[in-house]
Amino acid sequence: MASRSSHSRPKDAWLKALGRNVREQRKSAKLTQEKLAELADLAPRTIQKIEAGQLDIMASTVRRIRASIGCSYEDLMTP
Repeated sequence: MASRSSHSRPKDAWLKALGRNVREQRKSAKLTQEKLAELADLAPRTIQKIEAGQLDIMASTVRRIRASIGCSYEDLMTP
């Protein structure tokens, strides 16, 4: 019995790419996870989980992170 369906793999890859992009953009903006969390009105643990690719987030959260970092959607969403 497979533990994960083949349908979840592309989503998992997307979440990992999003997390990697958030981390890269945050570091480029010289922000800590804690400062980004404060600016985006999120918990620091939420930022940690996003960057680890462990949390599926809503578009509104992506928007808040993007605005807090000052980057484009493409910077965050490009695989």
